[in-house]
Amino acid sequence: MAAEPLPGLVVALVANFCWVQLDQPGADGVERLLCTRRTRLGKSGQSICVGDRVRVDGIDWQAGRGAVAVLEPRQGLLERPAVANVTRVVVVVALAEPALDPMQLTRFLLTAECTGQPVLLVLSKADCLPTAEVEAWLQRTAAWGYPALAISSRTGVGLDALRQRLAEPGIAVLCGPSGVGKSSVLNALRPELGLRVGAVSGRLQRGRHTTRHVELFALAPGALVADTPGFNRPQLPEDPSLLAGLFPELRQRLEQQRCRFSNCLHQEDPGCAMGRDWDRFPLYSQCLVDALAEAERQDRSGGRTDQPGLRQRGSRLEPRLDPSLRQGSRRRQRQELLDGEP
Repeated sequence: MAAEPLPGLVVALVANFCWVQLDQPGADGVERLLCTRRTRLGKSGQSICVGDRVRVDGIDWQAGRGAVAVLEPRQGLLERPAVANVTRVVVVVALAEPALDPMQLTRFLLTAECTGQPVLLVLSKADCLPTAEVEAWLQRTAAWGYPALAISSRTGVGLDALRQRLAEPGIAVLCGPSGVGKSSVLNALRPELGLRVGAVSGRLQRGRHTTRHVELFALAPGALVADTPGFNRPQLPEDPSLLAGLFPELRQRLEQQRCRFSNCLHQEDPGCAMGRDWDRFPLYSQCLVDALAEAERQDRSGGRTDQPGLRQRGSRLEPRLDPSLRQGSRRRQRQELLDGEP
């Protein structure tokens, strides 16, 4: 009789393998297994992400290997970086080196808001700016709806408060641009991790990618945090009408007073309750322009399809012809006849 698959948590993806932390240690006290994925999961279109709850069978305890046989239902997914069952998103941006870009920060916050989970904003490298400038950024982001934490991995400022927030049970994801110090923050919270860090490019003032994959680390019992590779251009929601709901200050105003039209895009249209007397109005407007342009581009191209057996022709999909049913080229047929003549 085959043994029941053992439950565990995917804590890292490396190439075509995943590391699974078992709920209970197995033979010889083995707690973590390097696993492949059963073929039937791939055939059914099920992909594995860090943070997924899975069940493992075919275990070789001596080699520390196994195979993921079952992917349990998710409670949500952060698409970029791909982490499942996220309970909060921690957006980390640097106040300096590289300098904080309000538009880039806004796009990261929008990505975090799309998850529907609580969002925590962390302003790193607080020791690189005068106290007055740090306080100004804290007041500004608080007006956006994000009471932020200003921290410094070098001096330790704010780390105790961050440790308390990350010690809450669940999976927290650190996301943000390259070079803002996400791995340095984790090293400061857990020095034994020894995560690789790098300096910011001196010429371009851009971060260098030091984290190559997503991995979960335990900070407290039941509390996990994901270190993720940095990226600098978060995507906007596909539906431009959803954009306003991702701005906390917009949501707060609309709870107090509704616009005249339900499909208002809040661009000073007649009957709009928002106006332009709020800090991120120019950022919202630019994001809306970009989202509308992308939606229009998708409409013109007809969108993309990943459906097998179909191809895009203009604005519609049509079946792909089986290669065995294609009629050969007449030119090629004539050439083959000529080649065959003595």
